[in-house]
Amino acid sequence: MAQYSHLSEPDPELPSIPKMAGPITADILPMLRETIDLPPGQKLELFRARLPPGEHTPPGRRLDGFRALSTLDSMYKVENHTVAVEDGEICVRTVSPTPGEDESPEFPVLVYFHGGGWSAGTVDSWDLELRILSVKLRLTTVNVGYRLAPEHPFPTGLNDCYAALKWVSSSPDQLRIHGVLGKGFILCGSSAGANLAAAVTHRSLKDSFFENHKITGNILQIPSLIHPAAYPSEYTNELLSFKQNEDAPILNKALKEVLYDFLNGPPTDPEVSPLLANHTCLPPTYLQVCGLDPLRDEGLLYERLLREQHVPTRLDVYPGVPHGFHSMFPEMTATKKWDADFHEGIKWVLEFSL
Repeated sequence: MAQYSHLSEPDPELPSIPKMAGPITADILPMLRETIDLPPGQKLELFRARLPPGEHTPPGRRLDGFRALSTLDSMYKVENHTVAVEDGEICVRTVSPTPGEDESPEFPVLVYFHGGGWSAGTVDSWDLELRILSVKLRLTTVNVGYRLAPEHPFPTGLNDCYAALKWVSSSPDQLRIHGVLGKGFILCGSSAGANLAAAVTHRSLKDSFFENHKITGNILQIPSLIHPAAYPSEYTNELLSFKQNEDAPILNKALKEVLYDFLNGPPTDPEVSPLLANHTCLPPTYLQVCGLDPLRDEGLLYERLLREQHVPTRLDVYPGVPHGFHSMFPEMTATKKWDADFHEGIKWVLEFSL
C-alpha cells in the first residue's frame, strides 16, 4: 500500500523517543515484561482521576495506589477466577458495573486479550482501562491472563484464550457477573492480543460449540495479522509498512522478529497469520491502525479483505504515530482521539446486537 507511505510522517506532537541501543535479541524479554505493566507516571495520575470507585480483588503492584478507591457505594465489582486449561490453569478477571436503580442488570460482554508480543503482560496490564470501560459503556469485561511465550510457545496462548472463551460461554453461574451474551459478545485485543482475538474468532466459526453463542463483534487495535515470512505474492506490493517503518519507535522490525521467534508458530498457519484465513461470515469488525507502525498495512489490508466479503467494518487511522503510542503519551491530541474512537467503535459494534 504505497499510497499510505505518507502516514509514516511523524505527528508534530510526537515526543522524541530514543532508539534502543545495540541489536535487539532475546535478552530483551525481562525488560519487556518489567515495563509493560508500568504506565508512565503522567498516565497513572490521569487514571487516578478517572477511575471510578469499586469493590475489587487486591490487584498487583500496578494498582496498589487505587486500593483506597474501594467504597461501599461501588460503581463496579472485580473478581478473579481460576480457569482450567490444558496442562494448567489461568487467571480470568471480570469487571461488572453495578446496575443503577432503574437500569437492567444485564450487560453486554467484552472479552479482552492483552498485548505484549505474546510474551509479556498480565491481567493487570490493562486493568485500569477495562474498569473505566466497564463503568462508562456499561459492559461486563472479561480479561484473559493467557500463558506467555517463549516458555509456552504457540499454540498455548491461543488455546488458553479459546478455553477462556468457552468458559465464558458455558459458566454464567460460576462467572457471577451481569453479562449476557445475547446483549453482545465482543472479542477485543491490542497488538498480539488483536492477533489472538482474530484467530479465536476464526476458530469459533468452525466449532459447533459456538452455534448458540456466536461472537457478535471484533475490536482489533494495532493488530498483528500476518507473519512477515508468510506474505502472499499477490499482496507483496500492499504490505510495505514492515519495511517503511522498520526503524519506527516503540515497535520496530527487529523487535517484531524477536517476538515472532518467541511465539515459535508456523508463519503460514492462519492461526498465526489470520490475514490468510477465510474471511466469510466474520462478525462486524472495528480496527484502529497507526501510521508509523510496521503493522500498519496488514491492518489496512485485513479491513479491505473483510469488506470485500461483505463483513461490516469500521476503521480509524492515526497518521504519524507509532505502535502503542496511546499508552505512552496520554496528552497527545491523537491519544484523546484514539480513546474517543475506541469507545465509539465499541458502541458501533454493539449496534449489531440490538
